This record gives sequence, C-alpha cells and structure tokens, in this order.
Amino acid sequence: MLWVGRMRLGTFAILLLFVRVSAACEFGPFPYRVTGIVCRMTKPAALLLNQETAQVIQAAFRNARFPNITGERSMRFLGKVAYGLTNIQVSDLSIEQSDVELKEDDAIHIAIKNVTAFFKGTLTYGYAGAWFLQLFHSVDFEIESSIDLQINIKLMCQKDQVAADASDCYLSFHKLTLHLQGDKEPGWLKQLFTDFISFTLKLVFKGEVCNEINFLAQMLANFVHDLAANFVQDEDIKLDISLASAPLIKANYLESHHKGLAVYKNYSSVFSDSVFSPSLLTKSRMLYFWLSEHTLNSLASAAFLDKRLVLTIRGEKLQALFEMEDTGAQQKVAQKIFQGISYNDTVAKVWSLTHPQISLEPEGTVVKSLVALEVSVFPAGEEPLIILYMEKDITVTIQAAYAEKKLILRPLDSRIEFKVFKCRADPSGNDPSIRNFLQTMISVAGIPEVISRIESTLTSLMNSKGLNLFEIKNPEIITRKGYAIVQLDFSFPNHLLLDFLGKNI
Repeated sequence: MLWVGRMRLGTFAILLLFVRVSAACEFGPFPYRVTGIVCRMTKPAALLLNQETAQVIQAAFRNARFPNITGERSMRFLGKVAYGLTNIQVSDLSIEQSDVELKEDDAIHIAIKNVTAFFKGTLTYGYAGAWFLQLFHSVDFEIESSIDLQINIKLMCQKDQVAADASDCYLSFHKLTLHLQGDKEPGWLKQLFTDFISFTLKLVFKGEVCNEINFLAQMLANFVHDLAANFVQDEDIKLDISLASAPLIKANYLESHHKGLAVYKNYSSVFSDSVFSPSLLTKSRMLYFWLSEHTLNSLASAAFLDKRLVLTIRGEKLQALFEMEDTGAQQKVAQKIFQGISYNDTVAKVWSLTHPQISLEPEGTVVKSLVALEVSVFPAGEEPLIILYMEKDITVTIQAAYAEKKLILRPLDSRIEFKVFKCRADPSGNDPSIRNFLQTMISVAGIPEVISRIESTLTSLMNSKGLNLFEIKNPEIITRKGYAIVQLDFSFPNHLLLDFLGKNI
C-alpha cells in the first residue's frame, strides 16, 4: 500500500541520485584514492527540488489505495460494537509548506507541514445489546485531517550502492474529525464512534505512512542507481559507479564519490591515486560533476577495444575534404592523387591504431593517438585498390561545451607527425606537394570532420539516455591539470517523476 510515502518522491529521487552514502561498506584508509567521479549537489538545488514536487505529492494522494480499518469495542448497555471503514479515498488535498534540511554528518530532514486532506468512504457498524437486540447499519463518512510529517532519511551503503532508511518518521495530527452522512453537527452516533475510531485511525495512518515511506525510499534508491548505471552504459561498455569512499553530508551540500572506471568485457582499468580534493568544488552552482582524466582515458581505451574509433568517409564528404580550397594548385594535387577516379567510387577509412591518450589541461582536453588513413577505390567488377595509406601521430587540443541540448567540441591547435606514407601517385614519397597538401587537409578539414562526427555521436548517445529531457541552465565545462569540472544549474522535469508514479506505483 503506497500513499503518503509517495509524497516525497521528487525529493527522494534527486537526493538519492547524487548521494552514495556509506555506513555499512568498508573502505580503505585513503578516502579519495580511487575516486574517478564526484557528484556534489548544493542546498539551493535541494530546496528547489522540494518546492517543485508539490504536484507529485498531490498525485500520490489521488492515486492512493488505503487499507480497510476494522475494530470493536465493548459499550455499557450496548454490548460489543464492531465497525469497519472501507473504500477510503482522498477527495481533496492541500499542502501549506514543505522544507528540506541537510543535517551535517547525519541525515536529510524533510518537514511537511499542514497537509490538509479529506477522506471519504463507508462506515459499517453493528452491535448486540444486553437483550440480544442486533442492529447493523452502513453510512457514508468524511474524515477531515490536518497532519505534519517529520522524516529523517539515513543513507547507508549495501553491495556498493546506496540504501535508504526512512524509519525515523513521525506524524503529528492537528485535526482528525469524523463526519457521518455529511452531517457536520455532533450527534449520538458520531459521539459514540468519534473517539475510538479517531484513535485507531491515527495508529493505522502513522504505521502505513511510515512503513510505505521507508519502503519507497529503498525502491527509489534502487531505481535511481539502475537509472544512473544505464546512463553510463552503452552496449558492452559501462562505467563502474560503485562507491569509492564514504561521502559527505554537509549543511550546504551533498557529495558522493565513485570509482568511475570503464569496464569492457575482460578489460577493466585501474589506478591507485586520484587528484580529487573537496576544496576543488565550490557551492555557487546547484550541481557539480568532477571527472578524473583516468575516467576519460579508460572510456577511450574501451571504445578502442570495441572498434568504435573507426570512421568512413565517401562521396560528397570525401570530395569536400580533398577540395577544401578551390585553388588551381590544390586541385592539381588532388587530381594527382585520385588520377581521374570518381569520388563516388572511393572510400576513406580513418581509425586509431593505438589506445588514445587523454590528458586534461587548463587549455582543454588533449588527445594523442596514432591514426591511420586509407583511401581505397572500388571499381565495378574489380578488386579494391588502395591509392593512399599513411600513419601519423596526431595531437589535438579540444575545448568542450554544452548548449541547446548539444555537446559542442571545438578543436584548437593540432600537431601532426607522419610515421608511414604510401601513395600510388608518389611511390618514392619524394613529392613534397602531396605530403604538404595532405598535412594541410588533415589539419584544416580532416580533424574538424572527425571531431564533428564524435560530437554528433556523443550528443545522440546522451539524448538516447534522456539528458535532453532535463532543463540544464548555464552549464560550464572547465578543465584543469588532471581533471575536469562540469557545473550547472537546472530545473527538474516533474513529468518524469509523474511517469515513474504511473509506471511503477
């Protein structure tokens, strides 16, 4: 049975999303040594989320299914009086105030004040008098209530993921009034039942509410963990987001620490030292992600092993690369390479020969890799012919941004060093015009084209995980020596929580 427990779905979901708190898990003596990812959510974000979840509270009450309440009592001159309250439903609901507080090194405290709710249903009662007179009746009733809730959520670690304990839960009733058959005036029947039915209602409501809040908290913890794990997984590549150390609950923010290393089939990278320190993050924005360059390197290695770092270019795209400058000299060199072959019969393949190396610097993300380029002709009815093959060390610095729900990658300076060069139009390799042309083509057009493809692929991947459903405000991607920080403000899309209510509760 789920009812008021669903009230704090919005707040629970977000708080559990960014916190992985450890009370039961064992960690080593170095709290941040194997940290690859850090999440920090500040108090303004928690306050905003608490304000934004009023409609979730109302939806939870509207969709609630309450248990039947039965009891009996011995009455002087009347004998035993039995009663049952059935078909209890919420007819109206209003919430005056809801607050959230981060209790340092303790718990997340949620205070919901003056929840005014009207419940309707049917009261069936019967009694056997001293003279064996039996009477049974059913009447409609309405219960008018005003309730305060106090919930302290303790967060623990089980099996390297979060577990929530919301058993520290209290309900205070300002009002619990029973009206029979719509009659607002006290009568003998109402007087007879009000006292002991109200007492029973308080006990049942408190037990049901607190038990379901506790159950819901754990269900949401599992749901959010699965949601986060799915977000950082694509086919056989995934990030290990298990806890790396005990997190922090401070008065102004929540902070969690994760291993953040890629796992791919039998491959799993390791590192023993992290440069993270809590002082690297501030409290001026709502949400922060700290990413180690170890995390990015492990993802790049997994992508390489999964043969994802391969790009084919053909047709008009290939022509645009080789005819980037409409000058006589450039056209002459391009014609020398292709020797009259149509671009429609030609395919260029670009791939990484080694694991790319990623380093994070204040100027941006520096990517270094040994890259091969092969241009092949596929004439009709004949065997493919390689007209150009080269291997080169490429180092490029990239600045990243996120705007209008798209990842933006902007290449800055690049360095190219040829390692292998074979060209059918220049078997001896002594024609400097061809090599100079290719050097310029790769720098000016080739590298931007590859980065554009990566940019589009990563944006599509993130959107497929639902990132575009979030209203992200003024995101910043800041690189420093050995790490990157993503900081942002946001508005939470309540319809996602309502969809979760409809599908899971």
